[in-house]
Order: sequence, then structure tokens, then C-alpha cells
Amino acid sequence: MSKAASVLYDAPGPRAKQRNILITVGFVAALAALAYWILSELSDKNQLAAEKWDPFFTDSRVWTTYLLPGLQETMTAAALSLVIALPLGALLGIARMSDHWWIRRPADVVVEFFRAIPVLILMVFANQAYAEWSTIDREMRPMYAVITGLVLYNASVLAEIVRAGVLSLPRGQTDAANAIGMRKGQTMVHVLLPQAVTAMLPAIVSQLVVIVKDTALGGALLGYGELISNTRLVAGNYSNTIAAYTVAAAIFIAVNFLLTYLAGWLEARIRQGRRGTGAVLSSDLAEETQAGGAGIAAPTLDKGAGLPDGADLPAAQGGAATGGDGETDRTGRTGGSGGREPDDPGHVS
Repeated sequence: MSKAASVLYDAPGPRAKQRNILITVGFVAALAALAYWILSELSDKNQLAAEKWDPFFTDSRVWTTYLLPGLQETMTAAALSLVIALPLGALLGIARMSDHWWIRRPADVVVEFFRAIPVLILMVFANQAYAEWSTIDREMRPMYAVITGLVLYNASVLAEIVRAGVLSLPRGQTDAANAIGMRKGQTMVHVLLPQAVTAMLPAIVSQLVVIVKDTALGGALLGYGELISNTRLVAGNYSNTIAAYTVAAAIFIAVNFLLTYLAGWLEARIRQGRRGTGAVLSSDLAEETQAGGAGIAAPTLDKGAGLPDGADLPAAQGGAATGGDGETDRTGRTGGSGGREPDDPGHVS
């Protein structure tokens, strides 16, 4: 075992390897016995008979009338919820990091309030609110209620994801942006959020999977025609409850696996793109920071280029910032033959 693989724990010895093999074999055997018992019980109850599964292969109405329309409703509600909740959560997360208390405190209250309430209760209240104070058609009301509940809850969760992703970045990113005169809003939009996207992407995808599954709550209580609700109709019409819900579970697994795979592919592309290209400050943004008086572009100094004592260079050529009394502010050692080390005994402050 390599050193990199054994940093967090000791490499197992011969006896530990034998013990691990025995534990693995025992676990696999126990899992196989459990699966055999479940299949035996289902067979005794006549749940594995061919007639229970035939409708999924011989009757196209099972798919065209129930499962596929239900899947479409599920994905529609999940997609609309994510499209609305993601920017709303980003705004709430940024607001929670504001320096102004009158922005930060209301955002804290909104996030903590809706994150503490179960999604099902939010859907019920939203459905009743639409019934009392809106003119939405009764058939469309469950969909609006489901999307509203999902948006309110998941926006509060995504706000914490965004805040955690931004705060996970090194402090030097913010300091570097401040050094070139970028305002806090510019720093957040152009520096912090683009870098935090990679760190936030797995959590965002996990939340998307939760959204897809939570649409079933609207079907269970509000009569929304999503996948699980339509699966219940299949089970009632064809008397194949186990088979119907097994197929529905397989559909959910396939959809969530596809979402996870696409997110992994997107994350890899983002990381690959950032390794291949460097971050460049656009000319428009540089002109904006200079025109606003917030600061100047970061100075660059070629290695080996020395400066004579008392010499000042323009900021664009790598000169240091000059104070009001004309003295050059030096924060580090300068290389080359013309520079003088700060600890030189002959240096006069």
C-alpha cells in the first residue's frame, strides 16, 4: 500500500486482511440470505407471477396513460422548483453574508424559518392560500402548491449551500480582489461565486435529487398527478402493487443516477477548463474599478528587475504604491542588483 493511501490509517497486516475477508464474506452471505427470504415470501404471496408483470410489456396504456405522464409531471415540478429556488437561494445566501444588518437579519429569519418547516406543511398551506386568495384553476392548484412548497424549502437549503461554498474559499481570494480595487459586489460576482460553483455542485445535485423525490408528497396529499400517484392507479387497476412500485422505484433510480452522472461530468469539465485557462480580469471590469476610484490594477514586477533607491515606477510597470510624503512603501524584498535588502545595516528608514 502506498504512503498516500495509508496516511489516515495503518496498513492492515496479514491477520487484519484475513479478518476483513471473513467479515466481507459473512456480510455477503447474510445479504444473499435476506434477499432469498424476501423473494421466497413474495413468491408464496404470488407476487412474482408472470401475470403481475405482463402489463408492463403487453399493455402500452400502462406507460402512455399512467407512468410516462406521471414522470413528466414529476420532472416538470422538479425543474421549475430548481429554476426558481436556485437564484432565490443564491440571493438569500449572499444576503446572509452582507455587512449591513438590515439585509443580513431578514435573510437569516427567512432561511431559518422555511428550513425548519416540513415540505408537506408548506405544500398544504400553499394549496389553501391559492384556494382562498387566487383565481388559479382547481386542476392546476396542486401543481402550484407543490412548486411553492419545494421552492420555499429548497431555496433556504440552497442559501446555506451557497454561503458555505463561498466561505470555504481561501481568504486570500477576497484580499486579492480588494487589492486591485474591486468592490464587494464585484468580488462576489466575478471572483468568489465562479470559484465556489465547483465546490457547491455536488450539494446542489443532491438537493435536486431531493426535489425530484419530494414531488411525491404532493401526489400523496394534494392529488398531484406525479409518478407515485399514477403508480397507485396502475396498482389498483392491474392488482400488481409490488410490481408497479418496483417499476416506479427503478424509474426514480434511473433518473437520479442520470442526474448524478451529468453533474459529475459537468464538474469534471469545469475543473478541466479552469486548469487549462487562467483567470483574466476583463478590460471593462478594470476600467470600471479605476473609474470608480476604488483602486488600481495589481502591480507586476519581473523577477530580477531591481529598483534604485528612491525610484518610483508607474503602477502599470510594477511600481509600488507611493504615499503622500513621496516615500515608497515597500512590503517585501526586491530582487536584482539595484535593490537593497530591508535588513541591510546601511539602510536608513
